[in-house]
Amino acid sequence: MSTLAMCVFLGPWMLLKSIRLNSTPCLLLSDWWMQSAYLDSRMPVAMYTSPGVVLPKMHFQDRQGQMRFAAKLIAGVLDFKSMIDSETLPVEYLGGKPLCMDQYYQVLTSCRIPGPKRDVVMNYAIGKTPPSHITVVHNFQFFVLDVYNSDGSPLTVDQIYVQLEKIWNSSLQTNKEPVGILTSNHRNTWGKAYNNLIKDKTNKESVRAIQKSIFTVCLDAPMPRVSDEMYHNKVAAQMLHGGGSRWNSGNRWFDKTLQFIVGEDGSCGLTYEHAPAEGPPIVFLVDHVVDYMKRTEMVRTPMIPLPMPQKLRFNIPPEIKKDIEKAKQNMNIMAHELDVRVLNFTHYGRKFPKSHKMSPDAFIQMALQLAYYRMYQTCCPTYESASLRMFRLGRTEAVRSTTTESLQFTKAMDDPSKHNSEKAALLEKAIKVHREHTHMAIHGQGIERHMLGLKMMAIEDLTSLPEIFMDTSFAVAAHFNLYTSQVGSKTDCVMCFGPMVPDGYGICYNPMDDHINFAVTAFNSCEETNAMKLSQFLEDSLLDMKTLLEQVSKTQ
Repeated sequence: MSTLAMCVFLGPWMLLKSIRLNSTPCLLLSDWWMQSAYLDSRMPVAMYTSPGVVLPKMHFQDRQGQMRFAAKLIAGVLDFKSMIDSETLPVEYLGGKPLCMDQYYQVLTSCRIPGPKRDVVMNYAIGKTPPSHITVVHNFQFFVLDVYNSDGSPLTVDQIYVQLEKIWNSSLQTNKEPVGILTSNHRNTWGKAYNNLIKDKTNKESVRAIQKSIFTVCLDAPMPRVSDEMYHNKVAAQMLHGGGSRWNSGNRWFDKTLQFIVGEDGSCGLTYEHAPAEGPPIVFLVDHVVDYMKRTEMVRTPMIPLPMPQKLRFNIPPEIKKDIEKAKQNMNIMAHELDVRVLNFTHYGRKFPKSHKMSPDAFIQMALQLAYYRMYQTCCPTYESASLRMFRLGRTEAVRSTTTESLQFTKAMDDPSKHNSEKAALLEKAIKVHREHTHMAIHGQGIERHMLGLKMMAIEDLTSLPEIFMDTSFAVAAHFNLYTSQVGSKTDCVMCFGPMVPDGYGICYNPMDDHINFAVTAFNSCEETNAMKLSQFLEDSLLDMKTLLEQVSKTQ
């Protein structure tokens, strides 16, 4: 019996269980997922797969304020790294069950490397002498900053601050070629340029220093001033792609797993290359860093002279210069193409649905269904990311939020012939079904990764693909117009990412106790989508659902 036939015979959960029980390489679903979702993709990582995180705005009084904040941030990440290095990171639990912590060990000292047909992710922490430096980029110029003393202790905030000042003063020229913008290109284009770039020994050494660094810090120039209403939209776009070649898109190395961004104007956040990890470990790291920056007393330390951070040199022949110019043009098109809307919904937060004994996540998902239905008078395939970390090396499964029950609720909401009690009952039923589907997904009983596993087995066994994968209905069902994810954080932040399909939306949300942060994205080139309009429908839907429940409660 073939491997594929065996999996079909044993039942749909065999693949996921094999992650926990079987170490056979062909059954590592996490590898297949990373390969198919990320490393095989030839689209740019910026905007298409790499999420951004917007942190609360800082109010720097001067440039020194920016440097001081960046220094504290770096110290906070190093404090988190100490738990990883000593393997004392506390194990997370869900429903009393331990979660796989592997992703935490992949986000630092790792980098994506472009290839002609498929990329790879390298983790440089594995080895006898793991790197002890970070990279700092300012005015498109990269620097190696050693963050450990000779005795192995991390630099203090004061020491890091002094080193950042040196970097700033050594990179005041803005006429340098933005080599980093090459990493924003289509992967095939970048792969070719990459091979040309590293033919030069100096370039190769500089690229390797960036790739091997623990993480990158981007000291950004101020973005153009916008109204308070537009501020969060602009910053979210800055975290995703840097704003274009005129601004900070060249102040990045998008292949680097973790890049913290500290703008001169107080805009702060990060972007991360998605292949090694999902959002929750990243946000957990962010929460730790934010807490560290709040609680740590910044004790003045005796200043021992430190060596000047090493400036990374690049030789730019005409061919590479031409590649850079093309990357600039492509990035400007992409930056103009993506519409990003941040909705700070302040009327209530997760405490409200909880007070009605409803799951906040399922409640928000039904609001998204209602918003989409009101805008288009139909429902659509909807993807909500669910964690598979109950399984060894587990990544994600998809919860399909669009159900018969969600459609019945959305249709009833604006039907004047329906009583409020009936609408509320339909909402409650839709939420119950969504919770059941979520429970199934996180326990390895979803369908998406199982189907992926069967497809990959057929490919590896060199057998013909089963007919279901050729069926039009399968393609339609996998065309997720709503690509959504809850990434909860203690920090008042919001994650954002681009849509999965050209005529779709990317929606990420962080439910706080008394408000909810949303980021909604769509492509401007699609006449059918409108991020601002959907955001308004979403706000109205959340308000109407609250009113509905309150009115029903009064009559009971």
